[in-house]
Amino acid sequence: MNKRVTLDMPEEMHQLIVEYASEAGAEPDDYLRQMIQRELENLQDLAAADEAMKRIRSGEDKVVSSEEFWRGLDD
Repeated sequence: MNKRVTLDMPEEMHQLIVEYASEAGAEPDDYLRQMIQRELENLQDLAAADEAMKRIRSGEDKVVSSEEFWRGLDD
């Protein structure tokens, strides 16, 4: 089920959204929804990368060179 969200924003910001949406061939609401979705995906990617770095730093995971990686696949 979709939920409605109302935002207050400066007029200049709204105009930019309208312009960018128009350039993308989308309605402003759809354009904003896509922008929010992309940003949420980026935040998820950053969280996953942060967790991977914690595992590497703790020694739980290790980084290997591309040569070492491919050599391991040949075995």
